Amino acid sequence: MEAQHLLADRGYDTDKILRQAKDQKMKAVIPATRARKMPHPYDKEKYKLRHQVENAFLHLKRWRGITTRYAKRASSFLAAIQIRCIALWAGIV
Repeated sequence: MEAQHLLADRGYDTDKILRQAKDQKMKAVIPATRARKMPHPYDKEKYKLRHQVENAFLHLKRWRGITTRYAKRASSFLAAIQIRCIALWAGIV
């Protein structure tokens, strides 16, 4: 899988992760930890997208069938996620 950016929170601000992202030609969008003496720059607008992704996962986990993974097959599980996403998009739930 290819990606242009690596979005993560402060907990993933390690030299090893930053170096691996650079080796894979990705821009790391990770705010520096407070302990870092030389903070590195990051795109604050792109970092806001991470919050939206986190919220999407929180909305999905509110549905018990997805959280506990009642579906036996991967295709059924994916269908449940798709149904929940459609309901969220349509504003039904």
